[in-house]
Amino acid sequence: MRTAICGLMGLVLCATAWGSDRENFVQDRPGAPLPFSDSVRVGDTLYVAGHLGLDPQTQQAPADVELEARLVMEGVKRTVATAGFSMDDLVSVTVFCSDISQYDTFNRIYRSYFSGAFPARAFIGSGTLLRGARFEVLGVAVRAKAPVADSAAAR
Repeated sequence: MRTAICGLMGLVLCATAWGSDRENFVQDRPGAPLPFSDSVRVGDTLYVAGHLGLDPQTQQAPADVELEARLVMEGVKRTVATAGFSMDDLVSVTVFCSDISQYDTFNRIYRSYFSGAFPARAFIGSGTLLRGARFEVLGVAVRAKAPVADSAAAR
């Protein structure tokens, strides 16, 4: 019994420590609040929820595919910046696409959002996406750490 209680206390302490280094980010948007965060930072890692490229006025996907691709990427960029990260901090991106024939169009827009190496990425053909969107993008970013000075060189 004592072992079980000690184990449970350890789990509670670990959960408390993990939770103290967690920050949720939610952007203001019209209408009722949605039941998720736009991103969650845990330590130096940011988990970015799925974003759609919706017209801000209508909350529907625009007819122009390139505009939708730009809107979705601008949404991801805004979300990572709000949390203090940059697009080049993204290490993994998943793109859901309801019309796989738009692969080249999406890539043309996507590549313009990165100045360094591209993150790992999956481009997945999907069924219907919310509000008529063609693209939904989510990702994981890791904050770049400053290089540690070589202790031998510092002597």
